[in-house]
Amino acid sequence: MTTEQTANILSSFKEELGRVIDMQSAIALLQWDQEVYMPPKAAPARGQQLATLAGLAHRMFTGDTMGGMLHELKNWEDQLDDDSVALVNETLYDYEQATKLPESFVHKFAVEQSKAYEIWTHAREASDFKLFAPQLAVIVDLLQAKAQYIGYEDSPYDALLQEYERGMTANKLKVLFGELAPKQRDLLANIMNSGSQSIPAWLEQEWDTDVQWTFSLEVLRDIGYDFEAGRQDKSVHPFTTNFDLYDVRVTTRLNNKELFSGLTGTIHEGGHALYEQGFLPKDQRSTLAQGISLGIHESQSRMWENMIGRSLPFWNHYTSKIQRHYPGQLDGLAPEDMYRAINHVAPSFIRVEADECTYNLHIILRFEIEVALIEGKLSVDDIPEAWNDKMHAYLGVRVPNDRLGCLQDIHWSHGSMGYFPTYALGNIYAAQLFEKMLVDMPNLYNNIESGDFAPLLLWLRKHVHQVGRRQGAEELIKSLTNKALDIMPFMNYLENKYSQLYGI
Repeated sequence: MTTEQTANILSSFKEELGRVIDMQSAIALLQWDQEVYMPPKAAPARGQQLATLAGLAHRMFTGDTMGGMLHELKNWEDQLDDDSVALVNETLYDYEQATKLPESFVHKFAVEQSKAYEIWTHAREASDFKLFAPQLAVIVDLLQAKAQYIGYEDSPYDALLQEYERGMTANKLKVLFGELAPKQRDLLANIMNSGSQSIPAWLEQEWDTDVQWTFSLEVLRDIGYDFEAGRQDKSVHPFTTNFDLYDVRVTTRLNNKELFSGLTGTIHEGGHALYEQGFLPKDQRSTLAQGISLGIHESQSRMWENMIGRSLPFWNHYTSKIQRHYPGQLDGLAPEDMYRAINHVAPSFIRVEADECTYNLHIILRFEIEVALIEGKLSVDDIPEAWNDKMHAYLGVRVPNDRLGCLQDIHWSHGSMGYFPTYALGNIYAAQLFEKMLVDMPNLYNNIESGDFAPLLLWLRKHVHQVGRRQGAEELIKSLTNKALDIMPFMNYLENKYSQLYGI
């Protein structure tokens, strides 16, 4: 094949891929609307709309035209530049995974996902898992079927993991979490035994949610989020979605009893959004303008939320600002007071509001339940009991109801099993990256204290965001830090920070 012929096929392939991504963006827009603005009675029709579009997108992507171009380009990849080789290889991987799933399965899964979301919303409001259990059983059956279609060697859960963290397995995670959980439980026990973890009295007030909203927008803008390429809205569960690198949207939720909840949700989702706004413009409408893995994606949100948003330099900058937003409620408080309050450690029921020292324990118990469900070792009806037992074993708390327990997360209603482990991986990746950033930018915390987040964002743009899918997750970490996946930078970060906060 001549170079000109290869170039023509590449051009046609990029345009066809762009159309598929356009369709996927339309699906994402309907899903965003479903969780943000859609009226309740629209749910059945929305399910059909999503199913129709999902089936069409699947057909477009797995058709002979796409497959033929991909295999032709793969055969002649010596005529392609590095970016094109990466694009072909990543898209071919997705194509081969997608062609394992029949269109009828994709259609049915989309219908049941949409139905599950609406049922979960009502069950959560009623705090009654029994309302959600029959639909969740349908989702689990479909996920088990999906694992069979995709294929696996050891656990069917491995097949589901590949969608979120390629190359990861249940066995690898069991080893990793087996090392992590005891260390975090020991740290938690030391903090709880320190006698200095009481909630400050000043925090026990009501906090105007309109003011929370205004302040969260201010911080989101400060850290570099481009409001001309996105927006923030409210939802039951905070999330980030993108329809294009120039349309990346975030949501948060507000609680007038919680001063920091909306803010940390905004910063967390802002971290995700900065990643997706940071892809290279030349990768627009292509497979390369996507996150490497959800673990790396979570590394961005967890880094911004915790290592930056919960740091003392951050509050040295923002304490006076938040005091102006709440005149009379925060008077006389020092940055150290805000820093200690936002880093309060105590076992709690809600994952998204958990402190850094307990968060991964929430993830590990969900991982264990998911593996048992997909491997057929746990029935859906037994989830509440298993959940509550694990919450007591890992965190020492007794769950009072389903809303605060197994109905709190949206992920299972989306059919997203295999997703939860990426949150813990994100913490681990974030610590490894942050350790490297502090070496490269020794004045990083001075910049944060002055409210200058640009150097930090520029480093992430260059070394993480603009990579897109050109490297795998562990490959990226190894190339930047010269270390394989390692829990110790994360544990060192936690122990250094909280030993000073709690005098342990």
